[in-house]
Amino acid sequence: MNQTNSSAPAAEDINRHNSTPDRIQILTTMNENYLPRLQVLLTSIRINQPDEEMDIWLMHSGIPMGTLDPVARQCRHFGYGFHPVLIDGSAFAGAPVSRQYPREMYYRLLAPFFLPGDLHRILYLDPDILVINPLRPLWETDMKGNLFAAAAHTGKTELANNINQIRLRTDHPYFNSGVLLMDLALGRQEIIADEIFDYTREHAKELLLPDQDILNAMYGKRTLEIDDSLWNYDARNYNNYLLRSMGECDMDWVMSNTAILHFCGKAKPWQKGYIHRFGILYKHYEHLTGKINKGYV
Repeated sequence: MNQTNSSAPAAEDINRHNSTPDRIQILTTMNENYLPRLQVLLTSIRINQPDEEMDIWLMHSGIPMGTLDPVARQCRHFGYGFHPVLIDGSAFAGAPVSRQYPREMYYRLLAPFFLPGDLHRILYLDPDILVINPLRPLWETDMKGNLFAAAAHTGKTELANNINQIRLRTDHPYFNSGVLLMDLALGRQEIIADEIFDYTREHAKELLLPDQDILNAMYGKRTLEIDDSLWNYDARNYNNYLLRSMGECDMDWVMSNTAILHFCGKAKPWQKGYIHRFGILYKHYEHLTGKINKGYV
């Protein structure tokens, strides 16, 4: 580990992986309750790019290995590498940790230090996502020397964006941290764990969405903006996208062009009463996942 990052967590021993540069590397973090969501995400990835080789990395705080078996079987069925990474809590001895600030919120920003050194790039995805078109164009994005590539959800007005800029004293768009293309090699050089912990401690009262706020406040200027309508489509806001695009981004456009549908917010499509229009699409992939788990396909 770089000496300037000596306070950052050390990498864990994890399964061997194929570090072929063209092989897409996917990272996610979650607790045990979200494992079924990961399986739906994996189904959507596989169906919409069946020829891609991938490795799936799961950073977690202690999910029992037996509980991970359904995900491991699904990855084997798809031909994906599956690499659960158990994070040692002692790595966060100096971090502000509480119910509001669980240690998991630091995982994605500090991922460069938990993943193997021969991984140079990874795509982080929240588990409440469907992938409905190929990820390869995003994976091959020229990051132009930035630490991250991410999208901003501005909606039909800039009001929320402006409020977040004032709140965090930034002058760039407010990036959503649910989809992050990460330059791991650069992160190992530039990200310092203690600086993140110190910022969290000093600005605790200002952080509404802690990990996302930290990304924006500390690394927003080192983040390349990508198109949210393609790479982080907020599934609640179909009408906003339609309005912003002057009618171009209709349902046919989304199904042909959008790669990542993100079910942001508290209401989720696997819950009863979900009202937004992409809920039925999520149910479709959930149904297919059930068939795969039962060996029907």
